[in-house]
Amino acid sequence: MKSAKRVAVVGAGASGLTCIKCCLDEDLEPTCFERSDDIGGLWNYQENSSEDKVSIYKSLTVNTSKEMMCYSDFPIPADYPNFMSHSKILQYFRLYAKNFDLMQYIRLKTNVCSITKQKDFPSTGQWSVTTKDSDGNVLTSSFDAIMICTGHHCYPHLPLDSFPGIKEFKGQYMHSKEYKIPQPFEGKRVVVIGIGNSGGDLAVEISRCAEQVFLSTRRGAWILNRVAEEGFPVDMMIIRRSTQVLRDTMLPSILTWRLQRRQNSKFNHANFGLQPTHSIFSQHPTVNDELPNRIMSGTLLVKPNVKEFTKTAAIFEDGSVEEVDVVVFATGYTFSYPCLDESVIKVHKNQVQLYKHVFPPQMEQPTLFVIGLIQPLGAIMPLSELQSRWATRVFKGFIKLPTVPDMMSDIMQKKERMEKRYVKSRRHTIQVDFVPYADELAEQIGVKPDVMRLFLRDPRLAYLVFFGPFTPYQYRLNGPGKWEKARETILTQWERTINVTKTRTVVKCQNDVSLPLLLKLLAVFCSICAVCFLFL
Repeated sequence: MKSAKRVAVVGAGASGLTCIKCCLDEDLEPTCFERSDDIGGLWNYQENSSEDKVSIYKSLTVNTSKEMMCYSDFPIPADYPNFMSHSKILQYFRLYAKNFDLMQYIRLKTNVCSITKQKDFPSTGQWSVTTKDSDGNVLTSSFDAIMICTGHHCYPHLPLDSFPGIKEFKGQYMHSKEYKIPQPFEGKRVVVIGIGNSGGDLAVEISRCAEQVFLSTRRGAWILNRVAEEGFPVDMMIIRRSTQVLRDTMLPSILTWRLQRRQNSKFNHANFGLQPTHSIFSQHPTVNDELPNRIMSGTLLVKPNVKEFTKTAAIFEDGSVEEVDVVVFATGYTFSYPCLDESVIKVHKNQVQLYKHVFPPQMEQPTLFVIGLIQPLGAIMPLSELQSRWATRVFKGFIKLPTVPDMMSDIMQKKERMEKRYVKSRRHTIQVDFVPYADELAEQIGVKPDVMRLFLRDPRLAYLVFFGPFTPYQYRLNGPGKWEKARETILTQWERTINVTKTRTVVKCQNDVSLPLLLKLLAVFCSICAVCFLFL
């Protein structure tokens, strides 16, 4: 009997865990190397993280809801909150690993030193992987394929050269990676540089105990709340197939105007110093429920970019000068692959050429894949899972890759499209649109749902797939990896969302009039007609 192909998985975080599981689904033999002492990757919070380990802060709560961020055949427990703390996310990873018996394939405290092609690589596609464990033991092993799952939060980006005077500054400066708790900032004047999700979160939290916080931003940002209309999770309301169709068919200017008007109706961004010059679709938005409240209270002030530092102060581009004690650089991360030769994957200014954001097109054999190196407006886990399902089936030969020129053409087209849409920034070099990218991979795997056929066969399910939240379970309805509980899980997704917050029985007001059943049926009928109109 022919032995199973061996696959080396680098990293046991959100992407690495699903890689292991997808390898097992395709009868491959995975070995996962994790340099830390536990699974979870970025979500494995540690009080004192090492210099080479990117970690999170103690109070972090995820920006994507549980129904939208889970793996497609393993829902997050119903009693977990919609927006989870890092500890809950790590618990979920442990449940996932236990359910699919993944831990036996993971080697903890093992660092990957080098990954090199074997001499006969053009014909075999095999690799030599050299690792070093915590006891100093060095081992070189042979593998048939490699899956890199180290993500893009790898190395802190600290652009000190862009801020004259910072090295003469007598106060403290640090990267957001080093931040854990707000207490050390008590009574201090702090400037946070960067208005991404980390910058917004840290500025808000520090402002509760600091004397004053200044949030410095070059461009401003559009601010989204986790809690949307009627209290539902924002991603479940805006990331939908029907919304994507509207984006693809409506004039972009009309949709942009509508969404920006809706965000400004919550609070006028210009009045809070946050109004950007770019549109809401041209930058990754910042998700923060408390930022406007902290600005209103005066504990947090939004400022333009820092022009330069003196020994004790920050001079902003509008000419204002503020005495500061601490500077926090929430300026993101860079990624690279030091264990690989540049001839395999070359990274330049946070840009890399990968077909489907996964495969290096110049590779002689399809045996190396990068998983999770994307920046979606939405959760990473479902997309990493689809990438893993796609990659394992490419490796097995079920999916045939195009020619190198065709792959390069696809890469360049996507790059040009993103460059036209997004403002120039390090964070937008690996940007993807959640729904189209997921469908692109799913179609090649053979698991993309046929909405029109579904409307004819199962209208209730079809309605939720098209008009409801873009939950990952729909990629288990058919095709390879079909999951028998996928339909039931989609039909009950709103119950798991609502019940976890509905912890007190509320008596309905006598004056509260419900929408008649007839009107509800009419609404469903009109929705089906609209779908038929769009697809036919």
